[in-house]
Parts: sequence; structure tokens; C-alpha cells
Amino acid sequence: MSTKDLSSSVSPSSSRPSVTAKLINGGVAGLVGVTCVFPIDLAKTRLQNQHGKDIYKGMIDCLMKTARADGFLGMYRGAAVNLTLVTPEKAIKLAANDFFRQLLMEDGMQRNLKMEMLAGCGAGICQVVVTCPMEMLKIQLQDAGRLAAHRQGSASAPAPSSSRSYSTGSASTHKRPSATLIAWELLRTQGLAGLYKGLGATLLRDIPFSIIYFPLFANLNNLGFNESTGKASFAHSFVSGCVAGSVAAVTVTPLDVLKTRIQTLRKGLGEDSYSGITDCARKLWIQEGPSALMKGAGCRALVIAPLFGIAQGVYFIGIGERILKCFE
Repeated sequence: MSTKDLSSSVSPSSSRPSVTAKLINGGVAGLVGVTCVFPIDLAKTRLQNQHGKDIYKGMIDCLMKTARADGFLGMYRGAAVNLTLVTPEKAIKLAANDFFRQLLMEDGMQRNLKMEMLAGCGAGICQVVVTCPMEMLKIQLQDAGRLAAHRQGSASAPAPSSSRSYSTGSASTHKRPSATLIAWELLRTQGLAGLYKGLGATLLRDIPFSIIYFPLFANLNNLGFNESTGKASFAHSFVSGCVAGSVAAVTVTPLDVLKTRIQTLRKGLGEDSYSGITDCARKLWIQEGPSALMKGAGCRALVIAPLFGIAQGVYFIGIGERILKCFE
């Protein structure tokens, strides 16, 4: 799960925080958000990757089976990758967003929805430098439990020779993977391009998300604009961010499903590998039907809405500004 666009979900105010404060706010919001909603994101990844409903019947069933098999911490497989990379992800996004705002708007502060949308899209494009490898590693760790359950169910069947793996040798096949091991194997065997598998699909998901989210949030938030305070109330901005984020997340779910399938390196018995976005979409449509493109849509809405709500809280409280004041 990438915590994208959190920094851009705040309502405009007359006193804008500094770049450093925004960076701190974005980092704190990302860290808190990932910690709160990561189990739901894990369920989303596993539901999107499974063919049919052989293992998990839904989000609750997935979380219950994961907790029984791996304990409470098993629901946080892959969280360390997100927690480690969320701050540099925010740094790139915030710096790029400020740059594009200055470039596209006369003073960087004048409100213009089209220009803000373009600035957000530009920042999202720059952000994938971190987002793509982060989600690449996270998905392998999140999906490991599903593969273990799939392997147990198919213990009597021979392993498919075409299945690709990020580990080599039979001794390492059943070891619990780590982000370091996966990253090293990808760099050793495929070079830097291995960490950026699915880059096109990531861009194809994140750009439409920004295009939908920015104008929708701005319009919803403006409905609660208070002339006396010069901004919408916290509650209104909170709800606006949740609604806009959820709508955008559900809308781009088909692209997220394609990205997840393409970035998953290890496949279960009978599961296809994909040569690209078109090949993945074609096989998914033919073999599993159009409904498969909406797998995990509910989970995505439940993940994105709290992330934007938490971001609103962090920015309105002004955690970054408070921390900076301590060093003045």
C-alpha cells in the first residue's frame, strides 16, 4: 500500500505550513495511517491475487485465517517496508508538488483547480520512484501467506515448472521471505529493472487517482467553506477527504488489480504469469470474468478513507509545526 496524496488532502488555509513542516506532517500521517490500516491492505492484496474464492471468501475471512495461521503480527507482513519508505516517498511527493505549483501557478498559492490537479499528477509521477519498488516488495511479503495456504491445499500436485520465484534453490523455497532477500535477488538477477516491474501499471493507477481525487475533494470541501474562518471545518474536510479518497480508490480498482497481479512474482499452482498490462487484462477478463477487476474494491475504500482522515487530523493539529517550534 502506497499512502499516496495524503499531503494534498488538506484544506487551504491562510497560514500555510513550511515545506519542512509539511514533510513532517506527511511522514507522521503516513506512519500512523500505515499502522492503522495495513491488515486491510494485506487482505486486499491476497483477495486480488487469488483465482476464484478457493482460499478466502472475503476480507473478514482472510483476516481471520491469517490471524489463525500467523498470529496477530502475521497481518502486518510487509508493513516494515512501507514504514521505512513512507518518509522518503512523502519527501519526493511534497518537493515535487511544491515545484510544480510554482511552475504552473503565478505565485504558487493562487487557487486554480486545473493547475492543482496537474501539479498533483506531476508529483504522483515523481513519487513512483519510491512507490513502485516499495509496493513491489510489500506485495511479495503480503502474498506469502496466501501462497503457503495454496501450497498446502495442493500438496499432492507437482509444482509448475513455469512458476517464477524470487528465491533460488529448494532449501529456500519454503523459508519466510524478507524484503532484503527479495530486493537482493531481484537486483542480482534482473538489475534495477526488477524492482520497477509494474512501473507502467503503477503510473496507470496513480495518475487517474489524482485526476479524480483533487477536483472532487476541492469541490466537496468548498461546500463547507466558512467565510468567518476562511476555510471549511475540520469535520467537513475530514468527511470530504474520506469520500473523495474512497471514490477515487474504488474507481481505479481495476488498474490496482492489474498492478498487483503483474507485480506478484511467485504464483500458485495453475496461476498465470503476465507479460504486460494488456496480457493481464485479457487473461483476467477471459478466465475470471469482469467482476475480477473489482476484487478488493471494498478493502481499498476502507484503506484509503482512514488514511485521508488521519492526514486531515495531522495537518489540522499541526504536528509538524509543533515539532519545529520545539527546536526554535
